[in-house]
Amino acid sequence: MSSTALLVNGRIHSPAMPDATAIAIRDGIVAWLGRDEVGRAQFPDAEIIDLDGGFVAPAFVDSHFHTTATGLALTGLDLRSARSLQECLTLLADFAAAHPDGVIWGHGWDETGWPDQCAPTTADIDAVVGDRSAYLTRIDVHSAVASTALRRRAGLSCGQAPLNADAHHLARRAARAALTPAQRDRARRAALDAAAAAGIVAVQECAGPDVSGLDDFGELLDLDHGVEVLGYWGEAVVTADEARELIRTTRARGLAGDLFVDGALGSRTAWLHEPYTDEPTTTGNSYLDVDAVTAHLAACTEAEITAGFHVIGDAAVSVVVTALQRVVERFGSVAVARCGHRLEHVEMITEEQVALLGSWGVIASVQPNFDALWGGTDGMYAQRLGAVRARGLNPFALLASHGVPLALGSDSPVTDMNPWSAVRAATSHHTPGSAISARAAFAAATRGAWRAAGIRDGLSGTLVPGAPASYAVWDAEEFDVTAPTDAVARWSTDPRSRVPELPALHDRLPHCRRTVHRGVTIHG
Repeated sequence: MSSTALLVNGRIHSPAMPDATAIAIRDGIVAWLGRDEVGRAQFPDAEIIDLDGGFVAPAFVDSHFHTTATGLALTGLDLRSARSLQECLTLLADFAAAHPDGVIWGHGWDETGWPDQCAPTTADIDAVVGDRSAYLTRIDVHSAVASTALRRRAGLSCGQAPLNADAHHLARRAARAALTPAQRDRARRAALDAAAAAGIVAVQECAGPDVSGLDDFGELLDLDHGVEVLGYWGEAVVTADEARELIRTTRARGLAGDLFVDGALGSRTAWLHEPYTDEPTTTGNSYLDVDAVTAHLAACTEAEITAGFHVIGDAAVSVVVTALQRVVERFGSVAVARCGHRLEHVEMITEEQVALLGSWGVIASVQPNFDALWGGTDGMYAQRLGAVRARGLNPFALLASHGVPLALGSDSPVTDMNPWSAVRAATSHHTPGSAISARAAFAAATRGAWRAAGIRDGLSGTLVPGAPASYAVWDAEEFDVTAPTDAVARWSTDPRSRVPELPALHDRLPHCRRTVHRGVTIHG
């Protein structure tokens, strides 16, 4: 027998009825929206839930996530708060003393904000941990410093500088192998619990042989948790049969996500046409050439499987766009668009390239907090690239204006998983003209992210009759607009506009009271 819950006395974010204060949920589906008094009359036997003025909106989906790594930062050594090398080493020493056994897995150091801007060395780590294995990733997770013991375990020679490229992958693999199944399980659950508490009902896991490993990926997909995991596997193929077989064995939704064409700007491994301003001897790293990218795209397009790449630098973007052009010429733009191919990050791109992506239906999975953390005239981007190149990064408005579908993610643990912070960052870009509206950003973090995952039912990520009941209830006391003063400043739109409202995101972000996925409460 079906049951109905009627949520009343709230603010419902829905294009179907912008002034709705009540919503009815039946069997995990939105059944109705409207005013309280109408709902009570229409559903006299419903369970009544008083929202007490809470703001109800479609739940978020994180389009780029690393579950186990996020959990290891939450349950282990988080170095993002370190403001100097000495602080970083003090955090390491305290953690090592409190956890005397096993590999030390740390994340988040960022030397660009430290007084001397010197990255930690192997000797620095050895002086703290002795003969223990320690793996400490830089904030962008494209380089890491490893203790001598871990270098030996990974089969690497002795050295002092942080590791990147293949050497980093070997060190990460060795550190990952030293984790116990219990540690991995605890980390995953901590990450997904935190996601649910942030109003997130689904995460798009970007895995691969050099990122998390097939064992970790399989364990994650088998995990019983309320947050839905939509997995992508970043491994290149050359034939359609190979693509189909890899999808079968991995159970991935696509051969996309962190399939690396290049690295990251902070580690100077993003692939550039021109050298780095602060290191003129390098243009970064290239991991896949145009032929390899073309082969992967062609194989996936023929098999009607989503393909995608991690791509940041302008040289890497040029390779992917060239490869896409070749595949479009072979299969046609309709076949390419049907696959929903996606690019992760795509930070350095020209208007001409953006127009091509829009015409081919290629999805951009972007991370607005990159600009919030590293943009601006004094930020890391300007240090690495100079002010002129840095101003062109993460052009969200340009992408949107050419019809490139956007999906917002965090790349957690690289940036904060709180989706409201990503929405705020997308609306307050350091570069004038690159921001998008609050409505566009919110859509990219909800229905746009579902679309990026291949779910194109026109309902997921919205609150309209017939949509899955996946929503979050937010504390909205600080955004109360019943008072006649300051109403527009507290919300993103004037209530008279008949456009669904969103909280104005200033110093304080909304607090999640409850998260519900397909009618099942997963937080609160």
